[in-house]
Amino acid sequence: MRHFFLSLIVIYLILEVILYVKFYKPDVTSSLVEEIYEKSVQIRDSRYNKTKEFLNRARIKGASNSYVEPVYLNDKDHLVINKHTVKLENATILVLCRNWELKDILSSMRSLEDRFNKDYHYPWTFLNDVPFDEDFKRWTTEMASGKTEYGLIPKEDWDTPDFIDQQKYNLSIEKAIKDELLYGFSRSYRNMCHFNSGFFFRQELVMKYDYYFRVEPGVQYFCDFQMDPFRLMRENKKKYSFVVSLYEYENTIPTLWETVESFMKEYPQHIHPNNSIDFITDKAPLGKYGLEFGDSPYNLCHFWSNFEIGDLNFFRSEQYLDYFEYLSKTGGFYYERWGDAPVHSLGATLLLDRDEIFHFEDIGYNHVPFFSYPEGKQVMKYKRCVAPPNTDNINVQLGSCLPRWWRSGSGKKFLKEYYHEDEYLLFKEHYNI
Repeated sequence: MRHFFLSLIVIYLILEVILYVKFYKPDVTSSLVEEIYEKSVQIRDSRYNKTKEFLNRARIKGASNSYVEPVYLNDKDHLVINKHTVKLENATILVLCRNWELKDILSSMRSLEDRFNKDYHYPWTFLNDVPFDEDFKRWTTEMASGKTEYGLIPKEDWDTPDFIDQQKYNLSIEKAIKDELLYGFSRSYRNMCHFNSGFFFRQELVMKYDYYFRVEPGVQYFCDFQMDPFRLMRENKKKYSFVVSLYEYENTIPTLWETVESFMKEYPQHIHPNNSIDFITDKAPLGKYGLEFGDSPYNLCHFWSNFEIGDLNFFRSEQYLDYFEYLSKTGGFYYERWGDAPVHSLGATLLLDRDEIFHFEDIGYNHVPFFSYPEGKQVMKYKRCVAPPNTDNINVQLGSCLPRWWRSGSGKKFLKEYYHEDEYLLFKEHYNI
């Protein structure tokens, strides 16, 4: 019985200690106890800070182009993104679209808003060669987190120029159809390429902006941006940026390069001394596999212009305007089928400092038929990327020009020299190249 009562007393004392520790701060009287208590507080705070740091790390933009400090959402110690606390750049999201493309542009808007613009509320600017209908305006306004504006393109900026020989133009259309040229049958496609090459940046609604983000119907973005690309462009003095780089269809631009060469001879003062002409003329094999090129010095590499973020003042510059007018007057946009992508690309690589062109390597993107997303698993995880299953990343395929940009442009420095340099030098010597 005595042992039983002793046990009860011990249990009572233990309960008293537990309740005391749980509901009361210890009465530290001795220096030793005080020191132990302070150390325990430090350990607790240290563990809390490490946990907090680990959780925040998932929001950091984990790629090599981390020029802009990451933004920690919902963190009292960092900036919380909303339209009242963030100073926006003078920029717009720019869309060239038709009324019947409403469903596809809403899909693009939803994707970009979710991955980027819901935190910034940049304005959307819509352009069309015919008036937008009320359904289009209502639905796109509801989808946008920023304000929306709708512009009607003047006929003189969109329609086929008066100097185009209509008989020659008709014959070129017939030949393009016979040769099964991509979009060769389409007159409106030629108007679009001509407009996107020389007029989009001069539209009344666009003139007030310094930067644009081009968005097309039916595209998707697979990763959180976790930064403001407009701010990145301004702070780092970038004037043109891209995600995908490909080879152009040679039969759409048979005389484009010779026209550009003539421009270079006539306007040598416009060619930047630190240009990236090597990127568009490099034909050396990449790795152990090579591609067959035509006789032109141009290797057909270009930046895919359906995704581009750029400085509008570059396109408004004397250099670019002279370049566009020179190309336009030859009629190549209509007698052939010059695309705005190679026109933008050749202009940027020749007129800009190579360090003013930027590759967004960590933006997940899809425009039919290609997918582009970061290769690193850590980057994919940190940026919450969700790439569709059974899709190939175009950036690591043979048809990508990105490795040439890494080697010859302002890209990966470790690819500046040929990877199999010994093999390549022997190859050149053997064939007297």
